[in-house]
Amino acid sequence: MPVRRSVLASLALILGFGAGLFADGGSIAMAAEGKDPTHASGLPIPRFVTVRVGEVNLRSGPNGSYPIEWVFKRKDMPVEIIQEFDTWRRIRDWEGAEGWVHQSALSGRRGVLIVGQTRAIYDSPRGDSGVVARAEPGVIGSLKKCRDEWCEVDVKGYRGWMKRADFWGTYPGEKID
Repeated sequence: MPVRRSVLASLALILGFGAGLFADGGSIAMAAEGKDPTHASGLPIPRFVTVRVGEVNLRSGPNGSYPIEWVFKRKDMPVEIIQEFDTWRRIRDWEGAEGWVHQSALSGRRGVLIVGQTRAIYDSPRGDSGVVARAEPGVIGSLKKCRDEWCEVDVKGYRGWMKRADFWGTYPGEKID
């Protein structure tokens, strides 16, 4: 009798697992094509991107039926993709808040978020060069390129150089052209 129960339990588990697979046709199609739905884009994970739209719902799971846990309301804010599943991306913001968003809500453009205190934007990648502008914490800009510890940014029309440690949106030593 114990053998029969374990066989029935295994059969129920297999059938339940199969039903779960068929409920998500996109993942089945990807699996049939030999693609891994947990790395659907083929791009590096983790990586930085920006929020494409002004309001994005962060869900507790990779599907529109999962509950909304956070709402991001800042277009062009840099976020980090830390996981993928099919067309959904698990992202993290600079404060560590995480959630799942559809890939269409994200842009491959790179951005910066000024952190800490008011930061100087210099006209060349040297601390002794002229200051083009000063940016307050929370200001968002675009990231153009990085050389060693310096990155070229555009913040509200002021283009110049900032130390990588003065903003959130890059990895240490990451080369960006």
